[in-house]
Amino acid sequence: MKKLINRRPGNAMSWALGLLPFLLLIVAYMMASDARLAENPNDKLLPALDSFVQAIDRMAFEPSKRSGEYLLWADTLASLQRLGIGVAISALIAVIVGIGNGTIPLIRSTFSPLVTGLSLVPPMAILPVLFIIFGLGELAKVMLIIIGITPFIIRDLQQRAMEIPTEQIIKLQTLGANTWQIITRLVWPQLMPRLISAVRLSLGPAWLFLIAAEAIAATEGLGYRIFLVRRYLSMDVILPYVVWITLLAFAIDLILRRYSQWRYPWFHQQGH
Repeated sequence: MKKLINRRPGNAMSWALGLLPFLLLIVAYMMASDARLAENPNDKLLPALDSFVQAIDRMAFEPSKRSGEYLLWADTLASLQRLGIGVAISALIAVIVGIGNGTIPLIRSTFSPLVTGLSLVPPMAILPVLFIIFGLGELAKVMLIIIGITPFIIRDLQQRAMEIPTEQIIKLQTLGANTWQIITRLVWPQLMPRLISAVRLSLGPAWLFLIAAEAIAATEGLGYRIFLVRRYLSMDVILPYVVWITLLAFAIDLILRRYSQWRYPWFHQQGH
């Protein structure tokens, strides 16, 4: 008999085990909802599942009477634009600074302390400052994402660059490679899959910063909508929006993971 530590589920079993906790959560919610609605049919805290269907239909497939927009899709587009711009700029800055810090000691001595200090600043604490400096428009929301996740991606890439075996660098120098060639032919290829991994790990905080910024100052967006309807205790809207955000985050993470597996198979074969 195989020991439990050595037993691995097949594909079908993996799917079944992965879905099981979600099914249990749905069953638990339905039981709790039925119990509360039996005591108070007007209870809004745990609405019935058909209330979710009606809310999704109203938000996604019926134009708003005020603006004429399909609110769910308009909110999704606004949030994804802010998230995409913020994460893309963060990744670009992180690649430049992270590689510089990790490969060139003079740059590391100059900028590494600054990056470490910035990574210790709670981004939410400076949100009012961002609104004062950049106003209530899109720039402040994007800047919060950039300030929130860039230092951590930089530190991760810097550490990964410093972990590249010295023997590889010496071999390239022996073959006559200069600093730029070492960076482009050795460091860059090894850090790109790690950049994707770092971005994937930063998506959770990025969503958090985005929703917080939208809740305070926005006229559209997923976070804005959630905090707008909370005053009415509209859980039939809030919970589907939370699930939708989760599905979007999962889809983005899956796309990045699949791309990384396709583009850098050697990285995943190493067990990363």
